[in-house]
Amino acid sequence: MKQVIQSRRTGKLSVKTIPSPKVRSGHILVQTRTSLISAGTEKLAIDFAKMNIAKKAKARPDLVKKVLETAKKEGVAATFRKVMSRLDEPLPLGYSAAGNVVAVGAGLEGQFAVDSRVAIAGAGVANHAELNLVPANLAVPILNKITDEEACYGTLGAIALHSVRNLKAHIGDIVCVIGAGLIGLLAIRLLVLSGVRAIAVDYSSERLAIAEKFGAEAVFKPSDNGLKSSIYALSGGRGCDAILNAASTKSNQPLELSGLIARDRARIVMVGFTGTEFPYRTFMSKELNLIISRSYGPGRYDSAFEEQGVKYPEGWVRWTETENIREIIRLMSPHLQNRLDVSFLTTHRFSIDQAEDAYDMVIGGHQSSLGVIVTYPGERKPLKTINFHNINSEKTYPKKCIVGVIGAGQFSSSIILPALKKNSEVILHTLVSLRGATAEHGKNNFKFLNSETNENSVFESSEINAIIIATNHDTHADYTSKALAAEKSVLVEKPLALNYQELNQVVVARNSSNAFFQVGFNRRFAPLVLKLMDAINKKPGPRVVLIRVNAGFVDPEHWVNLEHKGGGRILGEVCHFVDLTRLIAQSPIVAVQAETVKLNAGLSENISVQLTFYDGSLGTIVYTALGDSAMPKELIEVYVGGMAVVLQDYQELIISSEGKKIKNTYRQDKGLNGSINAFVNAVCFGGTAPIDEFELVETSHATLAVLEALRCGKKISLDESN
Repeated sequence: MKQVIQSRRTGKLSVKTIPSPKVRSGHILVQTRTSLISAGTEKLAIDFAKMNIAKKAKARPDLVKKVLETAKKEGVAATFRKVMSRLDEPLPLGYSAAGNVVAVGAGLEGQFAVDSRVAIAGAGVANHAELNLVPANLAVPILNKITDEEACYGTLGAIALHSVRNLKAHIGDIVCVIGAGLIGLLAIRLLVLSGVRAIAVDYSSERLAIAEKFGAEAVFKPSDNGLKSSIYALSGGRGCDAILNAASTKSNQPLELSGLIARDRARIVMVGFTGTEFPYRTFMSKELNLIISRSYGPGRYDSAFEEQGVKYPEGWVRWTETENIREIIRLMSPHLQNRLDVSFLTTHRFSIDQAEDAYDMVIGGHQSSLGVIVTYPGERKPLKTINFHNINSEKTYPKKCIVGVIGAGQFSSSIILPALKKNSEVILHTLVSLRGATAEHGKNNFKFLNSETNENSVFESSEINAIIIATNHDTHADYTSKALAAEKSVLVEKPLALNYQELNQVVVARNSSNAFFQVGFNRRFAPLVLKLMDAINKKPGPRVVLIRVNAGFVDPEHWVNLEHKGGGRILGEVCHFVDLTRLIAQSPIVAVQAETVKLNAGLSENISVQLTFYDGSLGTIVYTALGDSAMPKELIEVYVGGMAVVLQDYQELIISSEGKKIKNTYRQDKGLNGSINAFVNAVCFGGTAPIDEFELVETSHATLAVLEALRCGKKISLDESN
């Protein structure tokens, strides 16, 4: 399919042919008929992408701070790789579109139907692309007699509607809209339909003319003499009851004007991106209320609502982003005597093949434009579930690791894929990603033979003999089981499973397969961990292991912290250190005990875990997000047979024995490349799996037991759990 893609690094924009997405549970697949270019919002993203590194840093000091914090913890080289990987990611453009449903995912059978028309929303969702994969809460049906061209304004209309709701304007109130772009004009029409007296302010005579068609009571240019006195005359000397700032400018003029024309205690709502320095004395003396309107409405930026389809109680949240879009579509109906007629707003139309020309016009500003619509010619075609891209099943690669990779996110593209590309024993066969743009970008960047959006393409390929899984945690057990059933060895990023049922599923699959599995417990392969093991293995007897992890803050809304998607940081990250403790102890885990800091919200991420081992060894893991990033992230201490060993952040190893200290330093290496290379060697040359698979199951079992221990408040014996 064709899609408009921009490079985050260079800002170059192009129409690319990429793999089509596959329908998934809780989603619909939409063949796009029209999409709307939002000059204001998209121009910001495009202009930022075109900046060089220095200008990007100046524009986003918040990101610079994050980069510096990461560099302190992980080193300059690792941080640089992450930043470059992020900049290399393709940036899909567009967020307001309309089209036909061509496939319905599980769970939505009664909500959507194939061939029905929908308006769709969301950056990274309602892209300028021939096909879009859309979660349920970002799509609404299009009523009869509303055209696709009208419906693709749905998302922008919802932004305007939510900003109007934030004004809390009532019938007869006077509201001034500063900035008569698409959002401003839509807001003006919505205000007029609700009985509010609207005033428009803009530099463009053409746009002010549309504002008058939409019912604005008065229109002004900011440079007009007597603007303030005219508005005070209209309002009986009071000033505006509310002001909607919908302008797009770096200037502070819109806020300054707002203070001048506002009545006492008026509401000023910002929906445009403008300068934010305001005249304090004016705002204070009138006790003005300044509100930032959040995009389409409640639900926006909430991954549980947007991605998982969670519903808000209507008694508490009546107008979500979904309902705002639905209302905009209703207001477009030709059956209404007074309707939202967006036909006045469309100035240009381009086919998807001409999208680059459309953006040149919009961004270049050499031609006046307002609503610019991208069209997608052609009839709906049947979708193929799998595209094999002419794979030659007779071609063989003796003693090679022929890899299919599922997942092309930041970790995969910055760590896994570069390591695979460097390994001469690897043939990069197929890269699978949920979004076709990401898959195609990764294919070209790392020289894969194929790119896909359907994971079955790697399970069913007769050539691929190894699969690497780097997807969200809730898919790991299922994909691992499928890989083993297909007799393909698999390296799956941690965790292996989110519950005992999934863990048992993997065990059953492995018992019926001649392939092996490996979990991405890379710290086992860190050079200084290998040195640590060489030292302590010379000493007999039980071991005492202490691991302290200064994990740092992760947003509670991040997918890792979503229970059914990431499983939380205990399953997703603490498992690393359970495995490392198991390696150091060199003895089976027999019992687990855990305590957590009592906080008010979110999944537990501040815990102390105690592991008891068969030979009497003890392990303690303290994992916390409450610390400061200036301190080292990971500290490992081991005590055995008169020896004390301290490893700090995989950079410094101190071995103390018989009154002598030996200090080893190394560039930070957490064993990521070592883990991948060990997997590749095992696939190519046979022998035992790089990590004992019984041990991997044991570690996964013990990590699940940590949650069980927290739930019941007692020590859990691994023999009795599950």
